[in-house]
Amino acid sequence: MDEKYFPKEIEQKWQKRWADEQVFKSEIRPDQKKYYCLEMLPYPSGRIHMGHVRNYSIGDAIARFRRMRGYNVLYTMGWDAFGLPAENAAIKNNEQPEKWTLENIDYMRSQLKRMGYSYDWSREIASCSPDYYRWNQWFFIKMYQRGLAYKKKSVANWCPECQTVLANEQAEGGVCWRHETTRVIQKELDQWFLRITDYADELLAGLDELEGGWPERVLTMQRNWIGKSEGARVDFPIKGSNEKLSIFTTRIDTIYGANAMVLAPEHPLLPKLVEGSPNRDRVLSFAEALKKQSREERAAAELKKEGIATGAYAINPFNGEELPVWVANFILMEYGTGAIMCVPGHDQRDFDFSCQYGLPVRQVIAPLDDSGNPIIFEEQKEAFPGEGVMINSGRWNGLPWREANKKMTEFAAEHGFGQWTVQFKIRDWGISRQRYWGTPIPIIYCDRCGAVTVPEDQLPVELPKNVHITGMGGSPLAQVEEFVNTSCPQCGGAARRDTDTMDTFVDSNWYYFRYCDPRNDRAPFDRDKVEYWMPVDQYIGGIEHAVLHLIYTRFWTKVMRDLGLNSFSEPVKRLLTQGMVCMYSEKTGRSEKMSKSLGNTVDPDEMVELFGADAVRVYMLFTAPPEKDVDWQFKKDEHGNVEYPGVEGAHRFLARVHRIVWKWHKHLAEFNRKADELEFNDAQRRLRRKTHQTIKRVAADFEERLHFNTMIAALMELTNEIYDFDTRLGKVERASEADVFALKEAIENLTLMLGLFAPHVAEEMWEGLGRREMLARAQWPEYNEELAREESLEIPVQVNGKLRGRVQVSIDASDEEIKSAALADGKVLSFTQGKDIVKVIVVPRKLVNIVVR
Repeated sequence: MDEKYFPKEIEQKWQKRWADEQVFKSEIRPDQKKYYCLEMLPYPSGRIHMGHVRNYSIGDAIARFRRMRGYNVLYTMGWDAFGLPAENAAIKNNEQPEKWTLENIDYMRSQLKRMGYSYDWSREIASCSPDYYRWNQWFFIKMYQRGLAYKKKSVANWCPECQTVLANEQAEGGVCWRHETTRVIQKELDQWFLRITDYADELLAGLDELEGGWPERVLTMQRNWIGKSEGARVDFPIKGSNEKLSIFTTRIDTIYGANAMVLAPEHPLLPKLVEGSPNRDRVLSFAEALKKQSREERAAAELKKEGIATGAYAINPFNGEELPVWVANFILMEYGTGAIMCVPGHDQRDFDFSCQYGLPVRQVIAPLDDSGNPIIFEEQKEAFPGEGVMINSGRWNGLPWREANKKMTEFAAEHGFGQWTVQFKIRDWGISRQRYWGTPIPIIYCDRCGAVTVPEDQLPVELPKNVHITGMGGSPLAQVEEFVNTSCPQCGGAARRDTDTMDTFVDSNWYYFRYCDPRNDRAPFDRDKVEYWMPVDQYIGGIEHAVLHLIYTRFWTKVMRDLGLNSFSEPVKRLLTQGMVCMYSEKTGRSEKMSKSLGNTVDPDEMVELFGADAVRVYMLFTAPPEKDVDWQFKKDEHGNVEYPGVEGAHRFLARVHRIVWKWHKHLAEFNRKADELEFNDAQRRLRRKTHQTIKRVAADFEERLHFNTMIAALMELTNEIYDFDTRLGKVERASEADVFALKEAIENLTLMLGLFAPHVAEEMWEGLGRREMLARAQWPEYNEELAREESLEIPVQVNGKLRGRVQVSIDASDEEIKSAALADGKVLSFTQGKDIVKVIVVPRKLVNIVVR
């Protein structure tokens, strides 16, 4: 151990030692309890930034803690390596996505290793490897065979610049998530879908199992996304036609208040409704214009309602009333049936629409006054969505609305024009992408045999090399004749491959199952290995993945269960959604999440070079609780040089610990007396008490809330206590055996605990303290409850609400004893002498407030 703290040399030394001795390699040990720690795998965009550092420093601290607690830990890393950014880079730099991606992986891997994260690198995967995406294709075939994968025409978000379909979340605000100035349009395409709706009920019910382990915010977001509603399906016959218009409603009791039927512009019945109408072209042209508006715009509450009457009429099956059929922008095809009955008296959206176009408003639900009489509105200024009794509703008048709702649903079922049903907001998952850099869909089209799956022994269907990518004109694979043209597996005739690739969420659905058995070439993974390691004990990732990724991976787990690949239904026991690392973006003029697309990322390499990886890690964990956002702090000096005061402060703390360990390390390494052989004075007992309190506090924080900032604060407090003790002693030679014991206990345990956050310097100090086995293999220290117990309490004393002193009292002191000590304190007396004491308020064990006048 050197006297000076040189982070670079120390970190390189221990990273090599860990790698040479394969310290973090994980193997199945049936006799040992397991712990699977997982972080959401990164996209290899070129460099890691401080957001990555925060995420992975959290995971590494947890993994190291669990190893020290005796768990067999699985903790590894991989790459979500397919996706659009690689194609964009290929176009910009005139190079192949594979080359760009693999070079980025190499560099980012070196950065992560430089940070010293305790990954088992032997399990590393990359989703762009044929060895990996082969199993994406295998899963697709299994789903296709079970009817879970299917193809249909669908209106999709389409980015004209990307020339590809976007998920709703990739088209927020009506613009492309990659090209933030490109407006997304609606386009009808043949698309592959996975029937996630078949699992909607189970996905919803499974959230109850995750209560307590997942943030309530995430559970709420998923419940809302799944969006289960119970109600009625009602068929409205079209006047003069055999067609029917079906709607879903949770409030069939309001059906007598309907003034129109309103369709989404994409509704498949629309062309038939206007067939032969003089307004046909105008209506269809209007509908086409509406389709170009984004889903987000059309779903917004403040949207200006736009509509047009088709000229067709539907018949209300309850009263025979003819209702005009309209098309409007606020109706979305993917919600419900793509059609609604417009009830302006009791739905604000319908009220706004009706007022705009002069449609009548009819009250059919009346609230009750204090005497129980219905309140009839003379004129409605807004919709009344509340509870009440039925009015203007024929035979149902006078019934409470809930009773009417139930009876009217039964009536509709009895008469064959409706039935009770359950509706979900969630829709089947569209996985088709018109890109090159993704998993090819393993389907072959034969004129004679139709759509045929690629035989499993021919997997993977590999991406062709050296494809010219322009970003225009649909899938680049469609331009590669040697890829497209093939033979039919069934009849041997000429056939063509599907040229779409899969959504990259397919890759990230199951990657951590593959971590359990990453080199298996016979199956996606061995069931026994997955049953040992999974479910994941702790998952760490951003809140932005709360819906799509986490719902998709829950769905995939249930499909794999039904395929017999695993026995469990929920893949993750405990979820931590860490806050974002934010920084000022010149693009937006405000603090934003670090993102390459916003040009506001901070590469950790410079700080690691200046202060060491340990300091960067400690700062990122200390600056805020993990679920809170962090604003990256830096400043520039008068010459424009960037300074990082927070990281520099963390470096000073580590250097301070290193300094005190250096001073005592030889003396402590040679000392081997036991506590029961020694007598301890007050100062020694105080240091021992602080040591055991810190062990208890840090362990409790890991088990209960993962607040790393308070853990590191506790280590700083222990360091201060050690320095105070050292200052009173002065020279090493003056220390008694009891002094050395108390110091050895404090310094060794400080070093052990610091190893969770600053593992390199902790290993160096641990070795300097005479330990032959690496700290990474050490056991977590045990605390003594009796030693950790406070002997006295420090009670703040206020006079008229202002702090005027502090008193030390016994841990068992009564309120009266605390009051007496407060009144007798010298500092307090200077504020109470000569004044009348009105009252003394004692907050037990917390505070004394003396009121004087």
